[in-house]
Amino acid sequence: MMLVSSFAAEKPLLLPEVLASVQTQYPPYLAALIEQDIANGRVRQAMGSFDLNLNAGGTMNLAGYYDGQTGYAMLEQPLPFWGGSVYGGYRLSSGFLPNYNKDRTSVDGEGVLGFRIPLMRDGTIDRRRASLWQAQIDQELADPIILRQYLDFIRSATISYYTWLAAGQRLALTEELLRIAKDRDSAIAEQVKRGASAPIVQVDNQRLVVSREIATVLAVRRFQAASIEMSLFFRTQDKAEPIIAKRERLPKAFPPHPRLDDSQLTADIGKAAVFRPEIRRIELLVEKTEIDRRLAKNNLLPNIDIGVEAGQSVGNRPKDLEQNEVEAKIEFKLPLQRREAKGRVDVADALIERLNNDKRFARDRIAADVRDAYSAVEAAYNALKMTRRNVELARQLEAAENERLKQGATDLLALQIREQATFDGQVLEVEAQADYFRAQANYRAAIAADAPAKLTR
Repeated sequence: MMLVSSFAAEKPLLLPEVLASVQTQYPPYLAALIEQDIANGRVRQAMGSFDLNLNAGGTMNLAGYYDGQTGYAMLEQPLPFWGGSVYGGYRLSSGFLPNYNKDRTSVDGEGVLGFRIPLMRDGTIDRRRASLWQAQIDQELADPIILRQYLDFIRSATISYYTWLAAGQRLALTEELLRIAKDRDSAIAEQVKRGASAPIVQVDNQRLVVSREIATVLAVRRFQAASIEMSLFFRTQDKAEPIIAKRERLPKAFPPHPRLDDSQLTADIGKAAVFRPEIRRIELLVEKTEIDRRLAKNNLLPNIDIGVEAGQSVGNRPKDLEQNEVEAKIEFKLPLQRREAKGRVDVADALIERLNNDKRFARDRIAADVRDAYSAVEAAYNALKMTRRNVELARQLEAAENERLKQGATDLLALQIREQATFDGQVLEVEAQADYFRAQANYRAAIAADAPAKLTR
């Protein structure tokens, strides 16, 4: 796979641009959307049980007193209600058949029309309708499955973006620290030449330059790794190829970081219970299992099927055949033990009970997730405030130590320690900002804040 670089160097790369790429070009999300096509295909497959059927066949007496033959061609249409079906077609016999043979027709055959309807078993529900209803539930189940993945993808992309931004700012701080050491090296070299400083002072500063160059190399590698990781989410619009964002696209600062309102926690827990996909998924699974339970209870009933078939002779007919005949049919059948159906009812009851327990725990789990994510945002916010105060104090100490060095009251080592303390504080501040926005990403995922109104390809 080819990696391409960003060309919009003059335009800072902001989070919405990365998230828009996830929504339209991220391969795992596009793969997740295929779940909808699979569910639609299963509905169409289940509807095949109600397709119009063509039945044709015949018989031939190969030996014996009678030498007749019969043939038929019938169209049968299963009905989508009450488990019945209607059928109609044509039946023809030839040769010598006994008078009592129901397949005997006039010379030109007879037209047949009839219907069958179950009175008890397979009336309100049967296997065909149950399969269709469950396939339709699977269509709805695709949405919470896709939404769960979508929320995870958005969270991962957001975390990756702020990791990239933090790595870029850390690299800038490292380079600035190196620049200070290099600028000071020129000044110390001039002092050594005039005899104002000992040569060992320049050696010490050169060692510091080398150590900071090493830190810069490591910071560059960290930034490159973050850029490569983010390229999995940030892609071109035409071919969906990963974009390694250049350093020129780094924003100058993190976005504002408002503090969460304590009063919104309860409302967000309620919002999460509505919009998080876990609850809806379990509810749909309960509906699907309820259909299994209804079908199992249906199978406990006896089969009492009734039907009516009408036949009309065509052309010349024997004297003992009527022009029009109507026949009523009834059939009773009952498995005496019905262990298979009873076992299915027991299984369905147990599954529904388990799913209801899962639903109760899912609500508790969602509330715990929201509270934990909220706590993490609060902690990150407070830590960020303290890191900023730490940077302010470190800068004051560094400025004071720099002034003392100019006055000859201290040495270079003390200033180096103050510079490193300021740098460490700035790095902590950058990481604290990244931690805040990573915690925000987790919180938004916990309350399903980024759930789209409709999942579309």
